[in-house]
Amino acid sequence: MKIATWNVNSLNARWPRVEEFLTTRDVDVVLLQETKQRDDKFPSDALQELGYSSAHFGFNQWNGVAILSRVGLSEVVRGFGDREDEEARCIAATCDGVRVMSCYVPNGRAVDNPHYAYKLEWLETLRLRVAAHPKDVPLVVGGDFNVAPEDIDCYDPSAFVGATHVTEPERTALRAVTDEGLTDIFRHLYPDDVQYTWWDYRNGSFRRGWGLRIDLLLCSPHVTNRATAAWVDRDARKGEKPSDHAPVIVEFSL
Repeated sequence: MKIATWNVNSLNARWPRVEEFLTTRDVDVVLLQETKQRDDKFPSDALQELGYSSAHFGFNQWNGVAILSRVGLSEVVRGFGDREDEEARCIAATCDGVRVMSCYVPNGRAVDNPHYAYKLEWLETLRLRVAAHPKDVPLVVGGDFNVAPEDIDCYDPSAFVGATHVTEPERTALRAVTDEGLTDIFRHLYPDDVQYTWWDYRNGSFRRGWGLRIDLLLCSPHVTNRATAAWVDRDARKGEKPSDHAPVIVEFSL
């Protein structure tokens, strides 16, 4: 099975790139973030024509998450349901016996911004959901975590001093999630590889290699122990009108 996670930064703007990805990459399950669509605008019919069942959670032109699957899709849960003003940042489903979650962690904006505290609270809620998950059911939690787990995941840590995405509280909150029995599969398989998943559109950042690894696939032991490869699909960041994120893919045997 292959599972991918990808922040598409607007499904309307990126639909040709998503369609190309689905028809050329042979991926079974795709976790999307930042679709920026309401549920009634989501292209479920077009996805079905491509062989993918889908579930989406979105309210407006902000946020939005989805799961696409060609190996079955059931037991869909949209959101955490823990606050009245919940944003469309998490969706879960079961695909061929594997429970998957597509997550779009809040950006945080700035360390002194209320959104930073919201980000830490959101990660704690995610930790509680992971902790409650049955240990005998394979789990993959993927998405845009807006946290670079280690300095190796940032092109220049000194450029981010005092900024979000690299602070110790964010990294601690992310480690608390993985401490519930999940493994950052890319870093597990390739402990010394320098790979990024996001590059700013400005200043030629992609060409210069100025990136962050913030898109992650966190896997339970059932998946981790059977994983044969994981990679960043940099080609999806190239060409015409790309997202500023590249997909991350894991391949494992069931």
